[in-house]
Amino acid sequence: MRHLDLRIEHGERVLLLGASGAGKSTLLAALAGLLAEDSGEQEGEVLVDGRPATQARHETGIVFQDPQTQLVMRRSGDDVAFGLENRAVPREQIWPAVDAALAAVGFPYGRDRDTAALSGGEQQRLAIAGAIALRPRLLLLDEPTANLDPDGAQLVRTAIAKALQDLDATMVLVEHRVEEAMPLVDRTIVIGEDSGAVWAPGAALPARRAPGPPGDALLTAEALRLPFTELDEVVRQGEALAVQGPNGAGKTTLALLLGGLTKPAAGRVVASAALAGRDAGRPPHRWRAARLAQRIGSVFQNPEHQFVTDTVRAELALGGASPAVVDELLARLHLDRLALANPFTLSGGEQRRLSVATALAAAPRVLVLDEPTFGQDLRTWRELVGLLADLRDEGRALVLVTHDPQLVDAIGDRRLELTR
Repeated sequence: MRHLDLRIEHGERVLLLGASGAGKSTLLAALAGLLAEDSGEQEGEVLVDGRPATQARHETGIVFQDPQTQLVMRRSGDDVAFGLENRAVPREQIWPAVDAALAAVGFPYGRDRDTAALSGGEQQRLAIAGAIALRPRLLLLDEPTANLDPDGAQLVRTAIAKALQDLDATMVLVEHRVEEAMPLVDRTIVIGEDSGAVWAPGAALPARRAPGPPGDALLTAEALRLPFTELDEVVRQGEALAVQGPNGAGKTTLALLLGGLTKPAAGRVVASAALAGRDAGRPPHRWRAARLAQRIGSVFQNPEHQFVTDTVRAELALGGASPAVVDELLARLHLDRLALANPFTLSGGEQRRLSVATALAAAPRVLVLDEPTFGQDLRTWRELVGLLADLRDEGRALVLVTHDPQLVDAIGDRRLELTR
């Protein structure tokens, strides 16, 4: 992002749009005064209430995409109190402020609730409570509903609206889906020139049905224990199985089990002889890592958890993919200009595309993808969906763990609904 001139008046509620990688999250970090002077990420001047943003941090609250990066205490009340204590708020004022903030976001538990026991939506509401407890004059929200189920996302949006009623604050909200964010804002700003990347209401979306019936079973779950159910399921070649359900229902647990990344607590995952090869008769979690990656590719919910090299190109080549395959994936997923960048410096949407590309580089017959489309603008979403549909049509098996109804409508051949 370069040469941006922007003025936001006090009290405005602004929706910030733009292509993935356009600099939206960087702008929020600059407004929050979080960019180091020697980082090279900021040119020019960023002022909050007429002062450099670094001098106005005590008047700014920020909430990131992933609430787990912000929750630092075991008890929910302590987590909200953490910022107040750091600001040296008098003790007698802290707990009334904590209770008021929890009530403002509709947090369904008391102060003693273990933060590790919260669902994604509950964690996000707690993170918002921690931000508004400080009574900020500037509230910054970076895709706060990106990883939430529809009900959880609506609860978070309701919590934001309710909290803003009690604050004399300016809000800047980053979201990709315009229609969902519009009730919260009174002004929209688009960064960059790629307006075709914006999720405008009524945008035409692809629908790619499988060209034929599914093929043979590649993975079979037998009496597999999940947090709230016992599951029997079959993953077949040439089929996209969409796994849906509320946060905390066990979708990510299922993805890890089918991907051979964890051992079942009860039940088993059986691979067909055609998939297992020389490991026939052994469960996927006992395969060697290299052979597992060549047969079952996994995309984690948090993409940064699977990066191990210092450049995007090296990440794609790690599993032995040829230079031609690496170049094709870089171009297809619009990562070619970032080939020499460190994966950890990418935007959230770019990291997600890289994590998908690394799984594809080994050409596995089964792909287990946990939230593969989160953080994508419309252009990259279409490209990613088209790529996944092509792989299914070539005979790969896809397991799509997702809260994205458009993805399910576009390529989901069969749906598995988990409940709590």
